[in-house]
Amino acid sequence: MTLNRRSFIGTTVAAGAALSAPMAIGQGKPRVIVVGGGAGGATAARYIAKDSKGAIDVVLIEPTRTYYTCFFSNLYLGGFKEMDELGHSYGNLAAAGVNVVHDWATGVDRDAKTVSLAGGATLAYDKLILSPGIDFVDGAVEGWDLAAQNAMPHAYKGGSQTELLKAQIMAMPEGGTFAMVAPPNPYRCPPGPYERVSMVAHYLKANNPTAKIIVADPKGKFSKMGLFQEGWGNHYAGMIDWIGADFGGGNVSVDPAAMTVTIDGEETKVDVCNVIPAMKAGRIAELAGVTDGNWAPVNAADMSTKADADIYVLGDASQQGDMPKSGFSANSQAKVCAMAVRGALTGSKVFPAKFSNTCWSLIDTNDGVKVGATYEATDEKIAKVDGFISQTGEDSATRKATYEESEGWYAGITSDMFG
Repeated sequence: MTLNRRSFIGTTVAAGAALSAPMAIGQGKPRVIVVGGGAGGATAARYIAKDSKGAIDVVLIEPTRTYYTCFFSNLYLGGFKEMDELGHSYGNLAAAGVNVVHDWATGVDRDAKTVSLAGGATLAYDKLILSPGIDFVDGAVEGWDLAAQNAMPHAYKGGSQTELLKAQIMAMPEGGTFAMVAPPNPYRCPPGPYERVSMVAHYLKANNPTAKIIVADPKGKFSKMGLFQEGWGNHYAGMIDWIGADFGGGNVSVDPAAMTVTIDGEETKVDVCNVIPAMKAGRIAELAGVTDGNWAPVNAADMSTKADADIYVLGDASQQGDMPKSGFSANSQAKVCAMAVRGALTGSKVFPAKFSNTCWSLIDTNDGVKVGATYEATDEKIAKVDGFISQTGEDSATRKATYEESEGWYAGITSDMFG
């Protein structure tokens, strides 16, 4: 079982018998169940509870008692953040009227409109919101599976895997080699692997300056590529070797027992290997029968699934169109979904859906870059309206201001998620 931000921590809070039967609209409070307490799920639960002013019974199912954000976890690897700074509790959500149930959701019966929990309870819903994040595609990287994650961490779910990867980096021998196997599109946080390379390089430059970094990438290009490569040249010259698709970066296998990476037939002994496999929607979306095998197709206007109008999927797990899979996107989608669900259950006004996203990345101390866009709902998808991106050659004051902006965003979104 993967140890990650959705791992079970502490004892299960049993769901009460009062949750066992749905409330028909007009006969009592309608009930919304939200599965997954991350940027999408926590935001949706909070906004439905807050804006309905108690008219909707909101239940949030999340196994962990402390949520560690995957966004900003790279800064922990680089030494800019402590792990405690990335951890957030659900106490304020509970105090605001959300019934927080710490358990695993193990199944969905769409006909009966119920969710089954690992602890044995069955909870009924009128509307179900799934925000389970990502899982990994079996066999995506030859030689790697979840049984190998302690030898070669993915660290793409916040928490213990991130701590493990940092410990391995800190234990690298002088002049050692760090390898990353980057994921194919689409995946969580498009700039994330390359910010991670930057943060690992930042740490190694200060603590192990003769170390090397190898990146095997199945893609020919990646998010903010020009900005990252400029930054790597400015700050970490000679340390990072990025091997893209044109040079065999997609022809990769690993041997966790021998700690080797083979790229296009050439085997290399490494000291740390960060394997980030291909991704798909979190398992509960598949169990609910709302995915296409990998992701959950949704309607842009309200994030309801194509398979079931009473089930909504947010964030990384959704297949929605042009928005990247990011914490900002999930938070933005959650607000649209919350408004639509509240309108469907209480008759409140629903405004046209609008979405936005920004992804910040830190390359080195006070060297921050960003990319973002605004979006609108069309009949086909969430469609990009316009966008922006940092430019190469920006002055240090602009880059510092961008980094400081990202710090403000982190404080803002976590407050927006958890209250």
